[in-house]
Amino acid sequence: MAQRSRLHVPHPPARPGEKPDFSYVTLTPAGTVARPDAKAPARELENLGREMVRVLDDDGRAQGPWNPHLEPEELQVALRHMLLTRIFDDRMQRMQRQGRISFYMKSTGEEAVSVAQGMALQPGDMLFPSYRNQGLFIVRGRSLVDLMCQCLSNTRDTCRGRQMPIMYHWGAGNIFSISGNLATQFPQAVGWAMAAAIKGEDRIAAAWIGEGASAEADFHHGMTFASVYQAPVILNIVNNQWAISTFQGFAGGERRTFAEYGPGYGIPGVRVDGNDFLAVYGVTRWAAERARQSGGPTLIEHVTYRAGAHSTSDDPSRYRPKEEWTAWPLGDPISRLKQHLIGLGEWSEERHTALEKQLEAHVIACWKEAAGFGTLTEGPRLDPATMFEDVFHEMPPHLVRQREELRALAAMQPAKGSGEEKSLEARSAAVAKEG
Repeated sequence: MAQRSRLHVPHPPARPGEKPDFSYVTLTPAGTVARPDAKAPARELENLGREMVRVLDDDGRAQGPWNPHLEPEELQVALRHMLLTRIFDDRMQRMQRQGRISFYMKSTGEEAVSVAQGMALQPGDMLFPSYRNQGLFIVRGRSLVDLMCQCLSNTRDTCRGRQMPIMYHWGAGNIFSISGNLATQFPQAVGWAMAAAIKGEDRIAAAWIGEGASAEADFHHGMTFASVYQAPVILNIVNNQWAISTFQGFAGGERRTFAEYGPGYGIPGVRVDGNDFLAVYGVTRWAAERARQSGGPTLIEHVTYRAGAHSTSDDPSRYRPKEEWTAWPLGDPISRLKQHLIGLGEWSEERHTALEKQLEAHVIACWKEAAGFGTLTEGPRLDPATMFEDVFHEMPPHLVRQREELRALAAMQPAKGSGEEKSLEARSAAVAKEG
C-alpha cells in the first residue's frame, strides 16, 4: 500500500495538570554572542536569529559585548518603571474584577521589553505599540491618571469613550494609537519611517506585535516594504509563548525562531532574552544605531513569557499548567534586575520593599483621582453630544442639526426613573441613529 502523507498539528509541550516543559526553548549562555558592527550586511548576521543575546547570567552578573554599561542610577530608574508597570496592572485588573472598568490586559512578565526599549530609544522616535506595552507610556512620562481614565471611558478619557480599554494613544509623547486589529503596527511604522527618511529626519520608528500576529498578512507586507526601501525602523516580535490560548508553534515557532524570518527578507533578525533588561536595551541601541546610519530595519524577537491571562476575558488554567510561569527558564525580569543591582551594591531588599509601598500608594492616589472623573457605575458621564465631534474637519449641517436636537432633548430631561425618562431615552436613541 502506498504511504500517505500526514498532516502535522502543533501540540503544546504541556497541558493543564501536566508538568511544565520548556525544553523547546533553546538558550545561549550569557555573554557568548558576539556583537557585530551595526552596519554589517544582513547576510553576515544570520547567527543572531538562531542564538539568543543574553547579558545577565544566572547569578545576576552582566556579561559580554552586549552589556550597555548603564549607570546604577539609570538601572534604578528602569527598575522603578518596571515595578510601577506591574503595580499599575495589578490595580487595574482588580478594578475590572470589581466592575469599575469593563476590560483589561496585563503585561506581567513582559515589563522589560517595553521599559528597556522605551529607555533605549529617543523621545522623538515614533512608537507603534501593541496592547501589552504599558511600559512605553510610563517611560515617556504619561500620567497614570490619563491611562486610567481611558480604561474608565470617563469624562477625561483621551479617546472620548470611542476605544475599548487599554487602547491608548499619546500624540505629544509620539506614541501611536493601539489597534485591536493585529499586526497593523508593522506597515504603519514602516510607512512612518519611510516618510521620516524622505524628510531627512533623524527619527526612527519602532513597532511591536505578538508572535501569533506574525501569521497575519500585515506582518509580511511591513517586512517587504521595510526591506525594499531600507526603512529606519525596528520591528519587534514579542514571543510570550501564547497567542490567547494558542501555543506559539501554531504561528511557526516549531520550525525556526521568529527572528529567523528576518534574513528571508534581507533584514537582520536578532533573538534576545526578553526578560533581561540589559540585553533588550543593548540590542535596541544596536538596532537604533543601524537605522540612524541608513543601515535599514532590524527584526527583534523578544523571548519572554506571558505570566497572566491573555486578558480579563481569558482563563489560562484551561490550556496550560497553572505553575508554568514559575518554571519559565528566563525568570522574572523585575527580580533579575533587582538582583543585578543588589550584586552591584546599589540596591537592597529593604529599599525594594520601600519602593513597592511608595508606588502602591501612588497608584492608589491616581486611581482615586481618575475615578473622580467617572466610572462604569458612577458619574460624571461623557456628554453624548461629543459623538458628533472628531469625525469631520467641518461638521456637516445634518450633524449640527442632530447635535442641537439631542442637546435640546437633554435639557428637557425628566426625573430619573420616570416613564417620561424612558420615552426620552428612546427618542434620543432615534436622533443618534438618524442620517
